Amino acid sequence: MNARLTSKWIALFYRAATGTKSVRTLLTPVGAGIFMVFIVALILVSVQLDRWLHFPAFISCPWHWVLSLPLAGIGFLLAGWSVQHFLKARGTPVPFNPPPRVVQTGPYAHTRNPMLSGVFCLMFGLGVLLGSISLVCIVTPLFIMITAWELKAIEEPELEKRLGESYRAYRQKTPMFIPRLRIRKK
Repeated sequence: MNARLTSKWIALFYRAATGTKSVRTLLTPVGAGIFMVFIVALILVSVQLDRWLHFPAFISCPWHWVLSLPLAGIGFLLAGWSVQHFLKARGTPVPFNPPPRVVQTGPYAHTRNPMLSGVFCLMFGLGVLLGSISLVCIVTPLFIMITAWELKAIEEPELEKRLGESYRAYRQKTPMFIPRLRIRKK
C-alpha cells in the first residue's frame, strides 16, 4: 500500500474515532460485524481449502479435543477480557469507537493487542478442532502477518496522532501480541 493510501486510511480512522458519539455508536456494530464475518469466512475458506487440496485431518480423535479446547478457550476468554477493559474505559475494540485514553489495565498491561491475540488463539484452536491444516499452518499465520502490518501501518499511527505521547510511551514498553516473560527478582 502506498503512503498516500495509507494516509487516507489513517485519516478515516482518526475522523471516525474523533467524530460525534452518534456516528461512533452507529459504526461500532458495523465494524464488529464486518470483523466477525471476516473471521468466520477465513475459517470456512480454510476448511474448503483442505478439501480442495485433499489435506488429511492432521490430528486424530480424541487428541484434537485435548489440544483444541484449551487453545480456543484461552482465546475466547482473552478476547472477552480485553473487550471488558475497553468497555470499562468507555470505548470499544472497534477502531471507529475507541476509548478516549490508552487502556493499560488487565490484559492491556501485558500486550497492546490482547483481543487479537485471543482471536489468533481461538483460530488455532478451531483449526486443531476441525483438523484443518490450512487454518493452522497457512490461513491463521497469514492473517497474523497481515494484521501486524495493518496495525503498524494504519492503526498505530492513528493512535499516536490521537493519543500522542501517552500512546508512544505505552507502545515502547508493551509488546504487540505476546507478553514478555518476566523473571521476578527476590
